[in-house]
Amino acid sequence: MSRVTLPCAAILICLLHDTCQADDWPQWMGEKRDGVWRESGILEKFPASGPAIKWRVPISGGYAGPAVAGRRVYVMDYVRSDGDAKPNPNVRSEVKGTERILCLNAADGKEIWKHQYDCPYKLSYAGGPRCTPTVDGGKVYTLGAEGNLLCLDAVKGKLLWWHDLKTEYKAETPHWGFTGHPLVDGDKLICLVGGPGSVAVAFDKNSGKEIWKGITAKDPGYSPPTIIEAGGQKQLLIWHPEALCSLDPESGKEFWSVPLKPMYGMSIMAPRKFGDHLYAGGIGEVSVLLKLAKDKPAAEVVWRGDNMSSVYSVCSTPLVDDDGTMYGVCQRGQLRGVEFATGKRLWETLKPTTGERPLSSGTAFLVKNGEHYFLFSETGDLVIARLTPKAYEEISRTKLLEPTSDAFNRPVVWSHPAFADQCIFARNDKEIVCASLAK
Repeated sequence: MSRVTLPCAAILICLLHDTCQADDWPQWMGEKRDGVWRESGILEKFPASGPAIKWRVPISGGYAGPAVAGRRVYVMDYVRSDGDAKPNPNVRSEVKGTERILCLNAADGKEIWKHQYDCPYKLSYAGGPRCTPTVDGGKVYTLGAEGNLLCLDAVKGKLLWWHDLKTEYKAETPHWGFTGHPLVDGDKLICLVGGPGSVAVAFDKNSGKEIWKGITAKDPGYSPPTIIEAGGQKQLLIWHPEALCSLDPESGKEFWSVPLKPMYGMSIMAPRKFGDHLYAGGIGEVSVLLKLAKDKPAAEVVWRGDNMSSVYSVCSTPLVDDDGTMYGVCQRGQLRGVEFATGKRLWETLKPTTGERPLSSGTAFLVKNGEHYFLFSETGDLVIARLTPKAYEEISRTKLLEPTSDAFNRPVVWSHPAFADQCIFARNDKEIVCASLAK
C-alpha cells in the first residue's frame, strides 16, 4: 500500500465502524424502553465550551420527545392559532391549532416531510402533543393529545391509516390529554385509549384493524403500555388510576389485577421490573412492590410505600440498575436512590432537578450509558452524573435548551430527549437541538 492509501483505508474502516455501531432511539425511552443508551465512544465530561452543537431548528409547542431511526428524527408539535394555553392543573384550556408530525434529517435538521391536521384542544396544559413517535418496520406511529392515532410511511410521510380514538371508542380526553406512548409488540400496536371496555386496545400495526380491546375503568390514566416476561408468559401491563393490571398481549384477557390508586388519577410511570419483582408508584405516596409468580402469570403484594419510603414519580419513569438500586425523581423534584427490594431510601438530592428547594412536579429525565447517567433537567441543563447506592455525584453540566413551558409559575422543559448516533436530540417549545456527545 502507498503512504496515501494506508491512512485512507484506516479512516474508511473507522467510518464504517462508527456507522455500524450507531444506535437508533426509535421510541420513548429507547429501543427497549428501559432508558439505557448502549452506544460506545461517548464522552464522560463536557468540554469547557460545552458539547458541539450540530444543529438547532425551530419547532412549535409540545411535550412529545423525539424518536430517531434510520438517520431521521421524528417529533410532534402544535401550532396554536387561537386561545390561551397558559397551564393550569385544574382547568381545561380551549385552544385551536394544528398538530404536526415532523421528519427531519438527523445530520443537519433539515425537514424531509411533515404531516399536519387541524386539532382543537380542550385539556389542561394545552401546549401540544405528549407522546413520542414510535418507529417500527418502515412505519411511524403517532398519538396526539386529543386521541388522533396515525400510521405513516416513515420515509415518505404518506398517511397509511388513522383512528380518532375519542370518537370511535366514546373515550373522553383525559384531563392532561392522551399520553400513553404507543407500543409495538409483534404485529400489534397497543394503545391506551379509554371508553367502555377499551382502556387498552391492540391494533394490527399494518392495517390499523382492531385485534382486541379490554378493561373498563373511569379513566385510562397516563402510564404507557409495558411488556414484561414473567411466569413463563409474556405479559402486558396496564396501570390505570384504579389498578395495575396484567393482560395476555395476544387476546387482551386479564391475568391479574392489583389495586393501586394515585391521587388525581395520575398513574404515570411505566412499571419497573427487576428479577421477579415489579414496582409502580405515583403522587400521593402511593406505591406497591409485587412478587411475580415463577410458574404462571400471577402476583402478590410484598409491600406498599409510605411517606418514608420509595419514589413517587410524576413526570418521568425511574430506572433500576443492575445491583437492584432504583433511581427516580419524586413528586417534588427529589432525585432518590432507593433499594428496590425494600423501598428503603438511600439518599436524595434536588441538585439535578429544581436546584435548591422542592417544587411541585420537579423533574429530570434519566438515561444510563455505561457507568454514567445523563440527566436532562427541567431547567434545560444536561448533566453527567455517577449514581450509586451511596450518593449522587455530579461530574459535568451544560445548558442545552432554555425552559420555555410554564408549570406552577416557573419555566420548565418537560420532554424526554432521544440519544442516538452519539448525539442527544432534545426539544422545548421553540426549537429542537442536536448536540454531539461523542468522546
